[in-house]
Amino acid sequence: MGPILIFDKSTLQSLNEDEAMWLDNFFLSNITPLFYIETLADLEKEVKTGRTPEQVVGNLASKTPDASSKCNVHHKALIAAELLGQEEIEMIHGRPIISGGRVLDLEGKTGVIFEPSPEEKAFERWQRGEFLQLERFQAKIWRDELSQINFENIYKMFQRFFLIKRPKNFKDVKEFTDLCINNLDREAVLIFGLSLIGVSQESRIVILERYNVAGKPPLYEFAPYFTYVFSVDLFFYLGIAAGLIGRGRPSHKIDLAYLYYLPFCMIFTSNDKLHSSIVPFFLRKNHSYVLGTELKKDLAKLYAYYRKEY
Repeated sequence: MGPILIFDKSTLQSLNEDEAMWLDNFFLSNITPLFYIETLADLEKEVKTGRTPEQVVGNLASKTPDASSKCNVHHKALIAAELLGQEEIEMIHGRPIISGGRVLDLEGKTGVIFEPSPEEKAFERWQRGEFLQLERFQAKIWRDELSQINFENIYKMFQRFFLIKRPKNFKDVKEFTDLCINNLDREAVLIFGLSLIGVSQESRIVILERYNVAGKPPLYEFAPYFTYVFSVDLFFYLGIAAGLIGRGRPSHKIDLAYLYYLPFCMIFTSNDKLHSSIVPFFLRKNHSYVLGTELKKDLAKLYAYYRKEY
């Protein structure tokens, strides 16, 4: 099993089937829920290549790693489990967090069997050209929600953070984001963070009570994964307010969401310009960011080498 890799849709689209085969051979791919949603959304997309949306999705599914891949648990489920004290989220070693494990006892030994996730089953069907009506409906909902994101309102709302000085680059934005989150009024920052990522009012009451009982520790100690996702979102909104991230592409929110899963890989690869600009600010020391074009070149070299050998 090779290094754990997360790719976005742009990278997989750039690969041919031979290159995708070697990707599956040399890496363990962490398939994020976002990749599934982004691919699903293509069912509602206008296709200018002469192919049907079903053919586009089927082609992408055929290149999606299956022999060496895992589907990560949705980030909202991880945040909820952490904030409610149900689970500690491991963020250091870059391993995917998967669900569906079933404990079994066999001949005096205990093991865990993981059933295929709904996403894995869906990709198997898509490879055969089979799509459920429910999936088409979900695709429509996703694209409708994306079109309703109002970046102009976000731009105006977060202008108030820059009463003294506006960040000039992404390094400034990251430093300002960390400054905001490490504010001395920890409870106020927690309340703001819960609101920003959309935690319900009912859950906020329970979480705040738990936080107070714990003695109001630093947020990165109380809920490190929540704090990380909060910092990604705040960085994004401040970047928009500073005029460093364009307001004309709602799809930027999809691009941003891939960063939620960076703790669960060793390598992240993408051809997206926004990723190239902001991902380096959220990498661990044992993390790597690789351009999708560079990955494609190396996979092509592997294909050529092994083709020559055999």
